[in-house]
Amino acid sequence: MIEFKNVSKTYEGGFLALKDINLTIPDGEFVSIIGSSGAGKSTLIRTINKMHDISSGELIVNGKDVSKLKGEELRNYRRTIGMVFQGFNLVERTTAQKNVLSTFVPDLNFFQKLFGIYTKDMKRKSLEALDSVDILDKAYSRTDALSGGQKQRVALARTIVQNPKIILADEPIASLDPVSSRQVMNYFKKLNREAGITVIVNIHDVETALEYSDRILGIKKGELAFDGKPSEVNVDVIRNIYGQDPKNIVVE
Repeated sequence: MIEFKNVSKTYEGGFLALKDINLTIPDGEFVSIIGSSGAGKSTLIRTINKMHDISSGELIVNGKDVSKLKGEELRNYRRTIGMVFQGFNLVERTTAQKNVLSTFVPDLNFFQKLFGIYTKDMKRKSLEALDSVDILDKAYSRTDALSGGQKQRVALARTIVQNPKIILADEPIASLDPVSSRQVMNYFKKLNREAGITVIVNIHDVETALEYSDRILGIKKGELAFDGKPSEVNVDVIRNIYGQDPKNIVVE
């Protein structure tokens, strides 16, 4: 369970990115966060894995006070949370499998790290992860030769091999074509439904958010402007979140 209790985040320079967020996300929920560029969507999800520290309030994830996590405890905590980025964050000049194997680097000893030696079990798990997102045939291809949709599937496989309890996705389909976008969202939904993984996605496409989610959060100028089911999202809700009618929405 993820609990935000009066959470605020102020960046250097005084910019208030989040203001008094109160929110509870149960285990196994598929949540999409919508809102204009700069509204605070990315900041919100990045506080969950402590990529960004909160400025005030409490953030409790699976019973842990995130703001107090340090060192080994923080590293172990982050391993339970997968992160998928819009820009893929892959090493382009190496293979898809090696990108997935990079998840295991913290488990290697000095000699293994120095020479890039992975165990048979690690290699097996990496191939299984690639197979689970239907890209096993590209395991030995360099990622710079893959399409955007294929790269995002490799990134998702890298997350899957962590065996995470939570997956955070920051605009994962923003740079993909419609077919690839649907494929990637289907894999997120499959992980959510079949593995019970909590999935939290920042998404620019409102229609896609409504189609795939159990719950919609609307962020407006750092505040929680909407929290409800997809069926509860209407023109007035969209107008309030974006400040304009749905047909005129333009987000990055």
